[in-house]
Amino acid sequence: MIKIILENIIKEKCPDLHVATIECPIHNSEYSPQLWDEIEEFSRHFVLEHRLEDIKNIPAIRATRQAYKVLGKDPNRYRPSAEALCRRLVRGIPLYSINTAVDLINLISLKTGYSIGGFDADLIQGTPILGIGKEDESFQAIGRGNLNIKDLPVYRDRIGGIGTPTSDEERTKIQNNTTHLFMIINSYSGKTCLEDAVNLSGTLLSQYLFNGKICDYEINLY
Repeated sequence: MIKIILENIIKEKCPDLHVATIECPIHNSEYSPQLWDEIEEFSRHFVLEHRLEDIKNIPAIRATRQAYKVLGKDPNRYRPSAEALCRRLVRGIPLYSINTAVDLINLISLKTGYSIGGFDADLIQGTPILGIGKEDESFQAIGRGNLNIKDLPVYRDRIGGIGTPTSDEERTKIQNNTTHLFMIINSYSGKTCLEDAVNLSGTLLSQYLFNGKICDYEINLY
């Protein structure tokens, strides 16, 4: 089971930071019509209920943005992934399917406001450690190339960065053939709603990656 370590510097700067990790075997697929139907239904309701200027005030998103400011990063230029997904919907830009596991994680982010790291656990080398990005640190963000992660919260394994709340890294990304999932739910607003996000994750994992069977997953709270 993969454990993570939170460096003291980020715990001191972000005292309300709490993290949940979920690890489990999965049966991933290229596309789930049933999951996509749920995503589209949620999206329709979300667009009706939110304006663009409302997105940054969703509690979990607001807390992540505040953490960025404390660390010295502009959240308007480097948006947390959950905020970017929500803004995309409200701006009328359709989401696109990646694969079932990634689509599922995106739905959890949309429903909770948490930025969630999703990784192929078999590609992580050693214990992930959450720290703060450094000047000129290499990070190949999924679908966007080199990302300036200076002053961003960043998880590193022994090779380098694997994830930030803005984007995950190409090296450890979830692919269609991924069979071992590792998720990190990042809460900068305390534990209040974190367990709800974990429960939602378990429900969706069982429904869409285990064919309705009970999902056997490991959880850790930090």
